[in-house]
Amino acid sequence: MLNFSVFVGQRMASKVVYSPRDPMLKKRDDFEDVLEERRRSSDLRYALRCYTPVLYKGLTPCKASELKTMVLGSDQLHYVVNQVSRESGVSVDEVQAEASVILEEMAQRLQLSTIRFFAFTLSKVFKAMFRSICVNEEGLQRLQQVIQEHPVVLLPSHRSYMDFLLMSYILYTYDLPLPVIAAGMDFMGMKVVGEMLRMSGAFFIRRSFGGDKLYWAVFSEYVKTMLRNGFAPLEFFLEGTRSRTAKSLTPKLGLLNIAMDPFLKGEVFDVSLVPVSISYERVLEETLYARELLGVPKPKESTSGLFKARRVLSEDYGSIHVYFGPPVSVRSLAEGRVNRSQFSLVPRHIPMRPSEDVHGFVNDAAYRLVRAQEDNMVLKPWVLLASLLLQNQAAGKNQGVPLGELIQQAVWLRDLCRQFGAFLHWPDHVPPSEVVSSSLSLHSGLVRVSEDRVFLALEQGPPCSLTAEEELLSQAVVVLSCASYRNQVLHVFLRPALLASAIHTASSSQKQDVYNNFLFLRNMFSNEFILCPGAAVQDFEEACYLLTKSGALHVNQHEVLATERGHRTLAFLTGVLDPFLQGYQLVCRFLCEDATEALTERRFVPAVREFIIKHLLKGRLRYPEVLSSDLQRNALAALLRLGAVQKVQGGEEPGALKVNRVMVNSLEDTLGGRLSTQKALRAHL
Repeated sequence: MLNFSVFVGQRMASKVVYSPRDPMLKKRDDFEDVLEERRRSSDLRYALRCYTPVLYKGLTPCKASELKTMVLGSDQLHYVVNQVSRESGVSVDEVQAEASVILEEMAQRLQLSTIRFFAFTLSKVFKAMFRSICVNEEGLQRLQQVIQEHPVVLLPSHRSYMDFLLMSYILYTYDLPLPVIAAGMDFMGMKVVGEMLRMSGAFFIRRSFGGDKLYWAVFSEYVKTMLRNGFAPLEFFLEGTRSRTAKSLTPKLGLLNIAMDPFLKGEVFDVSLVPVSISYERVLEETLYARELLGVPKPKESTSGLFKARRVLSEDYGSIHVYFGPPVSVRSLAEGRVNRSQFSLVPRHIPMRPSEDVHGFVNDAAYRLVRAQEDNMVLKPWVLLASLLLQNQAAGKNQGVPLGELIQQAVWLRDLCRQFGAFLHWPDHVPPSEVVSSSLSLHSGLVRVSEDRVFLALEQGPPCSLTAEEELLSQAVVVLSCASYRNQVLHVFLRPALLASAIHTASSSQKQDVYNNFLFLRNMFSNEFILCPGAAVQDFEEACYLLTKSGALHVNQHEVLATERGHRTLAFLTGVLDPFLQGYQLVCRFLCEDATEALTERRFVPAVREFIIKHLLKGRLRYPEVLSSDLQRNALAALLRLGAVQKVQGGEEPGALKVNRVMVNSLEDTLGGRLSTQKALRAHL
């Protein structure tokens, strides 16, 4: 059990690579709309203009074919080819030929003519769909400078298919080198479009390599060769896949490990990591994502499907903000954290598993970078309105919210966000009533305004045309779509919300009791949100600071006390976390009441969804968003991590689960505030 008296010692000993900052002191760059010029001049002239990007150390980039030759001739690949040949009994020539086939399937073929085609086409598309695409030019100036000095890795957030197209479009607009982009094999099925993406810089990799040594060797050597030679900036999504919920996902470390390897082995002086935050006012895939979270299979990517989606060009998707964050030096991050001499003990061409200290370093760096993405997300007024409407709906206000009241609530929440340091795009020169009305109009598929009252658009078709379950799922699409916008602001409220919920369930106002509750909730939700391992003390202090600064709490050496004016803030923050608390409780209840001995990971989501639907139809739950498969999988991951559920090794069915019902039941009670958290912590941490 962590005692609060050791806070200072733990804080000094903490090895995380970020530290809490005063969010009000952060200076934000100004933005420029890249579409403004496009609306005034010729798109064809723009696409055919002279394109002369700055180069890494002035070197002339090698051709794509020369890059392949370097990879296939590398010492590392030869070492692995010989190793695979010995293990499989296949000749070296055959294994080498297989490596060549893998590389051919994977490699990009960057061609300027294709880039110009996309520049022309995307200009037309973006002008039709978006009011503006705003970019921080200071960030691009920083990027231009660092591209000339070190290998660069671009790390954009990933909320839409548009992300990688948008990145290349912006870099072309500002005469910067186009990135080579790690893309999933899904796009290979799109034939013409897939090849065009390849000629625009995309290289295609499998979602999973398994234990395929040869594939891993070709892939890692291909990426490292591009970095070592400064071929082009490397771009990949740190989260690995698109977030269907608009929450940041736990970072994947494979590609980041590879990108850092040339520095760790002394092959380059430094590598610059550039977090990029892409914020959409309205996401193209909002209902598609909601349906996927409810179990509707994702449509397969295809060229025909792309053409069928042309109708989106007639809709208004508002504005996009793209923020290029300050480059993060791997050399600076590694100083005092990683002893690079360990890489001198083994020849560079021999693959090595990362040591424990290197793995910890890469993991901490990945969390820092995702948090940087979150900090620079530009939040639009609609995310605040969605947060308020969802809480009003959960409170049983089915008669809607008076428009005037919603405007007042939105202004209050706007001010709270600003106190918490949110990067909020709320035009101060426009009356709040106009800001709110504009947002409601843009999202008219999710809300309706009738007789000066605002409702979520839950009614779907004639009353008798759907079964009760179909109507529930139809309503859940709207709720989950709204929740995806609410989730965009969660990183601002998360730590204060954990503290508010901890205060709500603590047995006393003693700081130690509140901290114990905070620690339990933070640990429980560390699969759900970006909460860096080892940073619990910093997160608690940040939450105390923000809530004290906003006037909601009074914190002294021994107690955490709510102020009279703080009840509204604390009630809102506990409401932010409530759907997740209830969702995790329901998963626990399912495992105790309905889970069978034959339960497997594959069957878990369909089974728990059916269980939750029954409870929703009986009116026992307030939050349809607990139907989200993302929430359910995160809850299972937390229970597996805590040991309340275990995977059965060597069972008849792969992925079989064994439930410790006593422990799961105890966790459910603790989540509901019905047990001492101190007792629960002793049992579960």
